Amino acid sequence: MKNTFVTLLSAFAAQSLASAIPSSLSPSSLKPRASCENTATSRSCWGDYSTDTDYYTVTPNTGVTREYWLTVDNVTVTPDGYTRQVLAFNGTVPGPAIVADWGDNLVIHVTNNLAHNGTAIHWHGIRQLNSTEYDGVPGVTQCPIAPGDTLTYRFQATQYGTTWYHSHFSLQYGDGLLGPLIINGPATADYDEDLGVLFLQDWSHTPACQLWDSAKLGAPPVLENGLINGTNTFDCSGSTDPNCVGGGTKYTTTFVSGQKYRFRIINSAVDGHFQFSIDGHSFTVIATDLVPIVPYTATSLLVSIGQRYDIIVEANATSGDYWLRAGWVTACSNNGNAADITGIIRYDSSSTADPTTTSTVTASSSCGDEPLASLVPALAIDVGSWTAASVADESLSFTFDDYFKWTLNDSSLYLNWSNPTTLRIFNDENIWPTDYNVVAIDQASSTDIWEVLVIEDNTGIGITHPIHLHGHDFWIIAQDTGTFDMSTTTMNLVNPPRRDVASLPGNGYLAIAFKKDNPGSWLVHCHIAWHASEGFALQFVESESDIALTMTDASAFDDTCSAWNAYTPTEVYLQDDSGV
Repeated sequence: MKNTFVTLLSAFAAQSLASAIPSSLSPSSLKPRASCENTATSRSCWGDYSTDTDYYTVTPNTGVTREYWLTVDNVTVTPDGYTRQVLAFNGTVPGPAIVADWGDNLVIHVTNNLAHNGTAIHWHGIRQLNSTEYDGVPGVTQCPIAPGDTLTYRFQATQYGTTWYHSHFSLQYGDGLLGPLIINGPATADYDEDLGVLFLQDWSHTPACQLWDSAKLGAPPVLENGLINGTNTFDCSGSTDPNCVGGGTKYTTTFVSGQKYRFRIINSAVDGHFQFSIDGHSFTVIATDLVPIVPYTATSLLVSIGQRYDIIVEANATSGDYWLRAGWVTACSNNGNAADITGIIRYDSSSTADPTTTSTVTASSSCGDEPLASLVPALAIDVGSWTAASVADESLSFTFDDYFKWTLNDSSLYLNWSNPTTLRIFNDENIWPTDYNVVAIDQASSTDIWEVLVIEDNTGIGITHPIHLHGHDFWIIAQDTGTFDMSTTTMNLVNPPRRDVASLPGNGYLAIAFKKDNPGSWLVHCHIAWHASEGFALQFVESESDIALTMTDASAFDDTCSAWNAYTPTEVYLQDDSGV
C-alpha cells in the first residue's frame, strides 16, 4: 500500500493552550482498515484484530506512515493567570497531539530552536522494538539535539492506547516540554465519544531549571499551582508581582446525557500524586499505561507520575455543572494550590456558572498505585521461570557530596551526553563507566526468557517512588513495604498487573519481571523529576551483541552526535545533573 503522509502544523500561540489537544478524537478519522468496524457498540474489535490479539507478537500491517513536525521553543505563556517563560512544542503547553493507528509507522521531525540548550524527546512507554536509537534518552540512546539541529524519530506503533512524549533532557518536561501520543486501537468496553487526554501536572511560576539549585540540596521545592490540560486559575488578588495578571481559566468540557465518554488520564507532574475524580460520577477503568485491562468501576483513581489510565464516564447525573478534580494527594508532597486543581463538566454548554458540587470521595493518603487486584490485563500472560543469574537486586540509598544523590547499589547515575551508551556499543566498547549504572542482561539459552528486577528501599526516608522501565512492559510480581526475600516473599506469577510505571513503596520493595525480547539500552528510573536528576536510575544493556543489528539508521545517530560535539565548545549551560 502506498504510504499516506499526515502533516500536523500546529499554530504558534504564546498562551496556555488546552486547545493544543483535540477536545474530541473521532473514531471515524482514523479507521481500522479491515473487516470488523470499531464502533460505539463494538470497541473490542479492530479490523482483523481485537483486544484478544497478542500485541507483543502481532502488529497490524497498515502500510501507513504518519508524519509530524515539532519545534522546541522558548515562549512566554500565561497558563494560570501568571505569565512566565516556558519550553513548548510548537508554541503550546501541552504540545500538539500525535495520533496514529495501531500498526502505523510514525515519522516525527524534532527541531531544536533553543538558543543555549540541547534536547532529546522520549516516547514514553513505546516499546521501540528494533528502534532503540529512537527512545530519546540523552547519554543512553542518543546525543542531545543541538540548538538549530533537527532529528527525525522513526518507529512503529506496535502497541495501542494512551501515552505521552516529553523531553528527557534534565528537567525540561517540568517547564512544559510534553504532549500527548495516542495510538488508536480496540478497547475493553464500549463508549460513544473519545474526549482525548487529561494531563494532570504540578506547575511552578519559576522555571524548573532555576529551582534545581534548591532541589538538589535534598528537599523538593513546593510548586505554586497545578494544571489540567495546561490551564487553571490562580488567585492574583492583592499581588504586587507584575507577572501575576490573572485571567486563568478552568478546563471545561460538555456532556450529553446518556452518552459514554472516554478520557485518557496522564500524570505528567514533576513531583505530585493525584487521586482523580468527578463529582457525582463513577467511571469504568479500561487500561493502565498501554495495557488494556478487564474493566472495573471506581469513583476515584490513584495516578502516579508517568502513569496513564483510560476511563469511560457515563453522563448519567442530574443535568448541571460538576467539578472534575485532579485530586492532589497532600500526604505525598506539597503544592501551593492543592485543593483547586480542578476542571468543570457541564451538561449545558451555555452555562458559565462555577459548580457548587462537593466530593463524596474519601481523600487518600496513599502515594502508591491502584490496588493490584483491580489491574487485571485483558490479554492474560503468566510469568515463567527464571534463573538466579537473571535477577538484578538493587538497593536504594543516597549520598551527599556536591549535591544530594540517590544511589542504586552504591552508584548514582551520571551520563556523558557526548558518549551515549548506544554509541559505545556501536563502537564495540564493553567496559562501562561505573556511573553509567549498566546492568548487562542476555539470553543464555532459548529458554532463558525472563529477567527480574528487584529494587529495595533501604533509605529509611519512606518516600514512594514511581519506577519507569523503557523498552518494555513489565509484570508486577511483588510490591509491598518491609523486606524482600526471594525465597519467602509471596510473588504473583499468574497474569499479574502489567504496565510500564509502578510504585516502589517507601521502606519497601518492588519486584518486576520482563521478557528479554528487545535488544537495546533501556533506562530504568524514578519518574519524580528531581530524583531522576539526582541519579535515581540504571540502564539495562539487553542482548548487547544484537543491538547494532537492530539500529536501522546509524547515519542519523552519528549526525546528531557530530552536531552536538560541534556545539559543546560554545555551550553556555553545562550539565549539572545526571543528564536525564
